[in-house]
Amino acid sequence: MLKNLLAACAVAAACGFASAQALLPPSVADALRRAQIPREATAVYVQQLGSPRAMLASNETVPFNPASTMKLVTTNAALETLGPAYTWKTRAYATGTQEGDVLGGDLVIKGSGDPKLRYEDLWMFLRRIRERGIREIQGDLVLDRTAFEEVAFDAALFDGDPLKPYNVGPDALLLNYKALNFRFVPDPAAGTVNVVVDPPLAGYPAVAPRLDGGECNDWRASLQPTIGLLGAWFSGSYPLSCGERNWYLHPYPLSHPEYFHLAFRRLWTDLGGTLRGGAKLAPLPPDARLLAEWESPTLAEIVRDINKFSNNVMARQVLLTLGQASTGLPANTAAGAAAVRNWLTARGVAAPELSIENGSGLSRTERISALSMAEMLNAAFHGPTMPEFIASLPLAGTDGTMRKRLTNHTVAGRAHVKTGLLADARNIAGYVLAASGRRYLVVFMINHANAPRGSEAQDALLQWVYEQG
Repeated sequence: MLKNLLAACAVAAACGFASAQALLPPSVADALRRAQIPREATAVYVQQLGSPRAMLASNETVPFNPASTMKLVTTNAALETLGPAYTWKTRAYATGTQEGDVLGGDLVIKGSGDPKLRYEDLWMFLRRIRERGIREIQGDLVLDRTAFEEVAFDAALFDGDPLKPYNVGPDALLLNYKALNFRFVPDPAAGTVNVVVDPPLAGYPAVAPRLDGGECNDWRASLQPTIGLLGAWFSGSYPLSCGERNWYLHPYPLSHPEYFHLAFRRLWTDLGGTLRGGAKLAPLPPDARLLAEWESPTLAEIVRDINKFSNNVMARQVLLTLGQASTGLPANTAAGAAAVRNWLTARGVAAPELSIENGSGLSRTERISALSMAEMLNAAFHGPTMPEFIASLPLAGTDGTMRKRLTNHTVAGRAHVKTGLLADARNIAGYVLAASGRRYLVVFMINHANAPRGSEAQDALLQWVYEQG
């Protein structure tokens, strides 16, 4: 029925715009009804690219919490403002004189906000410093984090669970997403559990739990973790039936500089080096000389990681980088948000309701309407970095956060869609290549206590657009 109505409107151009928007597809409406999600808790916008009119629109101007679909706004602004080839530089400097393989002063590491400086990258970076003939550092490790403003960050503020890696805050010297992987390896012969910490940090041990013979149910809770400044303790038990398992945690009692320092000291020792001093925070001294440089992957690759896998701290880093690039001053989120607003305005997207807290969507206060999101997606499709942007979105039934959705539907492999998930929000935004060969932008936001049940309705909309578009 709806298909015939839309077809008649398109052919005769006599059917009012509101009439074409009046109904949701039956499959979508039925799924919302089963999920007990009222229509007013949803916003939908579907439009063929190049068409002046929406195919479907409902509550499209109402501000909604976008959850992680906000990453689309942040990353698209970055791609067009900074350019897809943009990279971050982490530099090492020396003070004092070098005699033989002994540096008489400090080693200074200056960060620029690299979102993807991994542990193995730091190892390669330190090898370059060792290749400059330096083995012993008699001074301190000096960390220059002035690219970003120093702002207090509470990892428990969002949901009271600071151990979750998604609650890591940004930093100009972010290393390895400031996460630790604890790998539990049971040894039944010895009746013990080995705990391997990755990446290993100097002087940061992990005390293993007891091995027991129970069922592998809620094994994480039974471990009873305590993550502290001096190490990790698992005072509970680990079931033998679990086999080998990994648990990624945020060591929140460690600050970013402390985490970086312990990683540096471990790697520098492994490379045969010695650090006589400690670690301190300070700006780059004017007399410091450049030793080595590490360059990040390009922004296009960073954006792909952010959108495919919904990495929150990387998105925060990008927003701050936008702020720093626009002002030339140490970055803060207000400057980053202003840079995004200015870019949207320049692209013809007014978005008066837009509210940006951190650019990642891990927020209770960020807001955008389905219409503004759709206008941004339309501008992105016609923008200079369209290929990089669309390629960064998860492909339905194939990869990223959409890899397990719509796997047995014909729309699989035909929809590039970013997801956004919070306890009371389920959102999608992206593009569908319909069976007709026409391409559509699709936004579907749900803000409601029953939002976790809303994925079926959103998947039904993507399939409907593929079939009817």
